[in-house]
Amino acid sequence: MKILVPVKRVIDYNVKPRVKPDQSGVDLANVKMSMNPFCEIAVEEAIRIKEKGGAEEIVVVSVGPQQAQETIRTALAMGADRGIHIVTDETVEALGVAKLLKAVVGEENPDLVILGKQAIDDDANQTGQMLAALLDWPQGTFASELAIDGTSIKVTREIDGGLQTLGMDLPAIVTTDLRLNEPRYASLPNIMKAKRKPIDAKTPADYGVDIAPRLSVVKVTEPPKREAGIKVESVAQLVDKLKNEAGVI
Repeated sequence: MKILVPVKRVIDYNVKPRVKPDQSGVDLANVKMSMNPFCEIAVEEAIRIKEKGGAEEIVVVSVGPQQAQETIRTALAMGADRGIHIVTDETVEALGVAKLLKAVVGEENPDLVILGKQAIDDDANQTGQMLAALLDWPQGTFASELAIDGTSIKVTREIDGGLQTLGMDLPAIVTTDLRLNEPRYASLPNIMKAKRKPIDAKTPADYGVDIAPRLSVVKVTEPPKREAGIKVESVAQLVDKLKNEAGVI
């Protein structure tokens, strides 16, 4: 079985994003970038499936500028086998990424596509669902547990009422939630090996995909600063403020 894992290069989750002075977007100059945390979980799950003998090859794919190769190398150091880099300096929306991934799936013929449920930069939570629709494949979103049995897969996902288990035939799309696993750290020997693993460079034009944006950013602003809290002397005073000032009870 072959597993395809899309990964995205985003601002590191420990870094506080800054808005550009002209409010046209987020300032990425001299900002630490890393792999999207949900993508790390997807890579880890694919590696665990391979370690159990459930897969022969893991292919990672990333859409982005030249620096996105670093993100692919991180996945290769974790244990992926090879990478595909679709090079573009343009901002690619979720639909454009899904169309590119559909083209990659057509070339690679994977049995399973595992990707993060969302990216922490735009929080779109759309790519996996759009890819499933374009491919007409079954999908299991927000997976907190994954089990493969031959040509079928079971996805356990958290819902408001508890847990829901979905059974699907392969090929299928799975998007990962935070509780699926804890990604491993790449060891130094694996980091050195990753430098020799192949990465195929492509462009959107190679796949004949139009990635022109369909949305335009009007303005990006910082969120309002939170007001300082207050201390109350008693429960009665707390209830009074919640009822008469906040109006929540």
